[in-house]
Amino acid sequence: MEGTGASTTADEGQAQPAARLTSYVNPFIGTGGHGHTYPGPSMPFGMIQPGPDTRLTGWDGCSGYHYSDTRIFGFSHTHLSGTGIPDYADVLVMPTTGVARLRNGADGQPGYASSFSHDDEVAAAGYYAVTLRDYGIRAELTATVRAAMHRYTFPRGHASHVVLDLEHRDEVTDASVDIVSDTEVTGLRRSTGWARDQTVYFALRFSRPFSSGGLALDDRLAPGRRSARGSKLKAIFDFGDGGGSLLLKIGISAVSADGARTNLDTELAGWDFDAARQAADAAWEAELSKIRVEGGTRDERVRFYSALYHSMLTPNVYMDADGRYRGRDQKIHTAEGFTYYTVFSLWDTFRALHPLLAIVDRARTRDFVQTFLRQYREGGRLPVWELAANETDTMIGYHAVPVIADAIAKGIDGFDRELAFAAMKHSAEEDRLGLAAYKRDGFIDGREESESVSRTLEYGYDDWTIAQVARRLGHADDHARYVRRAQAYKHLFDPSTGFMRARVDGFWLSPFDPSEVNNYYTEGNAWQYSFFVPHDVEGLMRLMGGPGRFARKLDDLFSASSKTTGREQADITGLIGQYAHGNEPSHHMAYLYAYAGQPWKTQEMARRIVDTLYGSGPDGLAGNEDCGQMSAWYVLSAMGFYPVTPGSTEYVVGSPLFERATIRLESGREFTIRARGVSAAAKYVQRATLNGSPYDKAFLDHDTIAAGGEIVFDMGTSPNTGWGSRPSSRPRAAIEDGLVVGAPFIASGRQLFRGTQEVTLGAAATGAEIRYTVDGSAPGAASPRYARPVTVSDSITLRAVAHHSGASSPAITAVFRRLPEYPRIALSARYAPQYGAGGDDALVDGLRGNNNFRVGRWQGYLGTGLDATLDFGAPREIRHVAMGFLQDAGSWILMPRRVVVLASDDGVAYRSVGEIANTVPEREMTPVTRDFALDVAVRARFIRLHVERYGKLPEWHPGAGNEAWFFADEIVFR
Repeated sequence: MEGTGASTTADEGQAQPAARLTSYVNPFIGTGGHGHTYPGPSMPFGMIQPGPDTRLTGWDGCSGYHYSDTRIFGFSHTHLSGTGIPDYADVLVMPTTGVARLRNGADGQPGYASSFSHDDEVAAAGYYAVTLRDYGIRAELTATVRAAMHRYTFPRGHASHVVLDLEHRDEVTDASVDIVSDTEVTGLRRSTGWARDQTVYFALRFSRPFSSGGLALDDRLAPGRRSARGSKLKAIFDFGDGGGSLLLKIGISAVSADGARTNLDTELAGWDFDAARQAADAAWEAELSKIRVEGGTRDERVRFYSALYHSMLTPNVYMDADGRYRGRDQKIHTAEGFTYYTVFSLWDTFRALHPLLAIVDRARTRDFVQTFLRQYREGGRLPVWELAANETDTMIGYHAVPVIADAIAKGIDGFDRELAFAAMKHSAEEDRLGLAAYKRDGFIDGREESESVSRTLEYGYDDWTIAQVARRLGHADDHARYVRRAQAYKHLFDPSTGFMRARVDGFWLSPFDPSEVNNYYTEGNAWQYSFFVPHDVEGLMRLMGGPGRFARKLDDLFSASSKTTGREQADITGLIGQYAHGNEPSHHMAYLYAYAGQPWKTQEMARRIVDTLYGSGPDGLAGNEDCGQMSAWYVLSAMGFYPVTPGSTEYVVGSPLFERATIRLESGREFTIRARGVSAAAKYVQRATLNGSPYDKAFLDHDTIAAGGEIVFDMGTSPNTGWGSRPSSRPRAAIEDGLVVGAPFIASGRQLFRGTQEVTLGAAATGAEIRYTVDGSAPGAASPRYARPVTVSDSITLRAVAHHSGASSPAITAVFRRLPEYPRIALSARYAPQYGAGGDDALVDGLRGNNNFRVGRWQGYLGTGLDATLDFGAPREIRHVAMGFLQDAGSWILMPRRVVVLASDDGVAYRSVGEIANTVPEREMTPVTRDFALDVAVRARFIRLHVERYGKLPEWHPGAGNEAWFFADEIVFR
């Protein structure tokens, strides 16, 4: 077959011919919906990804292509696979006929873009083709690692052109074009976007001379010029009206134009398009052959090999053929003895993609670690989300650390382990993004940093992986330190709700709704983060009441209403109850049943996800592909196992999809997973043998796979609740030394109060002893032992610590503020629940918000104005009134248009005493706070501040047409 279209058909029940594995690859999977993949060709982990661009902006245009579109702007040469932020799409070329045009036509005016139909579109591993219907041009593309070749077939009798557009997509900061000859053009494109400073050099050649060529600056042709430089740079090359075939090939480099030319000469010396296409197909066949599956339907094989294909697109080679690369310091270096890579979406890929590659591609995994260490030395720290020599700092955690730990745990060597350990510790010992509070307090309070729950949990897991490397290297003190830090999750577990819950100023965030998406979790909610303790599942089960209750909590997760509250989060997709397969924090959860002795539920749910949340059409992914993570989950789960805890050597058994899956290891050995009697209904393991001996464990060890051999599962239509359920047969993830106690918490009592109140304390560990103080001093052995509620009638600073079985918790601090009886505040509108700042009194609590709305001191309002009325209890003289506001235009938060101050003696009849107009420019994108202040001379009992909201976001804003938020904090008067 020439390639794979957007849909496939099943051939269940038919004999399977010996097909090339590449024939099962459908690159269109994920190009629709929110998958954000691209259909263009690439070599495995290749530097260049030529392909069609159909969309210039928008979240679903992150890859540059969306299946719902009907126009192609051209073919650019870099694309990201499944990210949630757009970038790349560098160096666009577009063949056209007729009138030569410089503009792309996105504004509705005539341009070089063309309509196309999926009927004329073909995508396969290493190949893409489409007919540009406006021009009658057939365009075909293929690729090597660092170069691409295009073949255009022009109609006869029409003037033929090729447009080169360096202005396409993200903001260009510098560009140049040099016409070297009538067949060669070189240049540079430097841009800023998600990657703040990205550099792409290129060398482009045509198979036949152009008859004329023109450079254009600011969309104005400059006849006769052979070179040009500027930020708005394009070119048009004319090839007459003879029609026929024109080949174009291009090499790229982050180093230099000479590097791009060398890459082109090294990898595409000739002009044989079909040979290049066949070489790409052969490269993909070799990579895909690392796992060979048998059985299943054709549709299932298409899903499997398309997922394996997507798992092998990134990270991308980022060095030239001579080993030179652009480092994180933006200097040119040389990689010796390894290949240097870029595009590390580590928050996503540490979970399944890197563990998969640690099995099937150990040599490349070694190169990834070598790349990490070069980035540490040249950029100052390990990558978080590195893109084209830029650290974007997207997402949370320091997840290069578990990738390194996983490689070490699985015996991958060839790099300096002590240097790697030093780099891992460096990431963990910084003071950025909540780490200072995490190290000081044992967890992150919601006032210290946004996404505090998720950061605490993910830092804790990362620290556990550091502890494992410390143990292997013999660093006992480091092992003990990071094991203690790895138990940070205990400080956020609320036993009254059974969820991981934000602490804010020492108090549990209230009101609490586990379905609410807010700024205390990363792209998720309490449901989706309360199970993220992959390194100490035993400890988590104890907190939740034991294995039985833990399993019931998982049942609740999968059966809950799928409705979320709070912030709209596009990433939360692929829902089964509150399980969200479209985003990574949920990916391990189906496999947790096995730890509780109920592996049949893991088998059932893993198969359900495989069957219902993956497809073979353009919308075949439940969420962003995320650089291979979504597909790697499928590959592993379809084989029948999953790495819940990267950094350990255990894989949890699930439900194999195919009759046979054979992993061909680099050592030359093979490991085979057989599933006898498997079918859509027969998804439950009845019994198993490993190398011919009975096997009753619901997990596999990495060494078992690495040694080669065969595991055989007998499958059935009903659960065998006995297999894999005994304690010795369950997977186990447990911290058993250096135990800490969960920090105590305020069980009842208000942070802001009037009069007198009773404050109760609690601890997650049953029977824990709590010692406390009320003067802000550190509690010790001589401090009062908590036994009954504490009466609070004045402002105090309460500190408390818990002790249990010889272990202690960190101390918590909670400040109680007694408010005067007056003024009292009444609000005419309700703030958004996720932006309540602690309640109505937050506007008069004396605590000011900073320029980060995410840490919770601001009240947020959407789609409504506000009347905030202060009642002083009796008439008084007022000389000054002010109300604070925040603008963070990039987050859709704008200043109100004005605030009107009114006064009243009886709370019924109000008179205006003045107003304050906004003076902050709406285009000010840097977060800024401003007091709307007014000096007055009035005597009144009531003061009302009438806030006039901004309204709809302006046309220039990316969210134009949507309501702007306004965020308010303290009302000040004297």
